[in-house]
Parts: sequence; structure tokens; C-alpha cells
Amino acid sequence: MLSDEVKSAYDNFYTQTDTTWRMLGAEAKAKNIMEVCKSIQPVKVLEVGAGDGSILHFLNEWNFGKELYALEIADTGVALIQGRGLSRLKEVQSFDGYQIPYGDNEFDLVILAHVLEHVEHERILIRELKRVAKHIVVEVPLDYRFGVDKRMKHFLDYGHINMYTPTALRFLLQSEGLEIIDDQVSMTPTATIKFNQFVNNKTPKTFSKVLRIELEYRIKKMVGNLLGTKKQEQYGNAYTVLTRKSSQTLQIF
Repeated sequence: MLSDEVKSAYDNFYTQTDTTWRMLGAEAKAKNIMEVCKSIQPVKVLEVGAGDGSILHFLNEWNFGKELYALEIADTGVALIQGRGLSRLKEVQSFDGYQIPYGDNEFDLVILAHVLEHVEHERILIRELKRVAKHIVVEVPLDYRFGVDKRMKHFLDYGHINMYTPTALRFLLQSEGLEIIDDQVSMTPTATIKFNQFVNNKTPKTFSKVLRIELEYRIKKMVGNLLGTKKQEQYGNAYTVLTRKSSQTLQIF
């Protein structure tokens, strides 16, 4: 169960007026989720750690899943999700971060998008997701770079207490008896980069700076496509993976 201090921190997290920023990020996340889930047609979908409901907004708009459900630890997030008036949203509840108040195999798909990096006891949560879901899609930011420990305060300020590479996340999921169906590495869209630089960071906007952002994105994309997975992971900002319960049960000592 989450401590009162952590819950309080996240309760205050969604009072900030950064809707445009959240929606930009959520659109990219929703696209990634739909891309790796294109082989399945989930009817009943649960998002765990749904934040302010911005990902659910796009899934609702794009008719992904007939029934949408949400769990969120922050009461402010629950209120924001309820206030969106999403036509496919059946229920939104607060929860303690680990215990999911639904029955076994109740959902065709559970979404865990940019949550696992915040979770103190990852395996406890993954086992609970596995209990209630036939499929699980996970997306994490690819924060890890050489020397990342020198920037610890930066990531802790965002609540990122875990770091993953695609290989490390696959190992974690497979060691919990989940089978990989599809996955992808993605880069932050240029619209999001521009907003962060020119609005969030208040950097003066010039033609040369905009051109540099566009060129850097296209060059990295081209090099990644030419040189393959290792280079794509080096340039990537997020990793999205769809899993299902494996027939093989792994024993962890």
C-alpha cells in the first residue's frame, strides 16, 4: 500500500495547469498502445494509473475498446477523469496502487502507461495485473543512458524510481510468466519537443531552432531504420510492449 506521503504528492500532482502538455504526451502514448495492440480487439479495457484520463480521452475518441475503466491513486486525477464525460467510460475508482478491485480475468486488456517507473514494488503490481487481465500493455520511458546516476535528482523529481531498457523490461515481464506478443520503440514527436522547449522551458523560438528539431528527429529516424533495433533503442524515448499470460510458469526463488 502507498504511504500517505506518496499519495499526498500525487494528489497535488494534477492540480497544475498543464493540460496542453499532458494531452500532447497522451496522444503519442495512445497511438503507441493502439499500434502494438492491433492484433487484438479488446472489449473491456482497464487503465491502471490513469492520471487525468488524457490517454483514455484519445482511446475513447478513436473507438478503442467498447468499455473503458480507470483506476488512479490521486483523488484529483479521479475527479478530472470523471469530468471528461467520456462516452465509453463505465467506471473510475481510486485505489491503493497495488490491489485491483476486480475479479480474475475480468478485462481483455489492462494498460499500464508510464506508471511502472514510479512503482516501488513492481512485481507485486504486475502479478495483480496478470490476475485481472487476459492481455497487458506496458509503456515505459527509456530514461536509461550511460551516467544517468549523475542526474538522479532530475528523475526523482519526476517520481521515476525505476529505469528500464527494452531488454530489462522484457526480462521483468517474461520472468513473471508473460509472453511478448508485439512491441515497439518510439521517439518523442517533434510537436511535443517544440512545446517543451518553447513553452515549458520558455526558449525563444527561431526558425533555426525549429529546423534543428525537425532535422534531428528525421536523421535519428532514418539512421535507426538503417542500422536496426540497437540504434533505435539508443535513440528511443519510450518502449511499448503487449503481453499475454504464458503457458509456461516460471518459478522465482
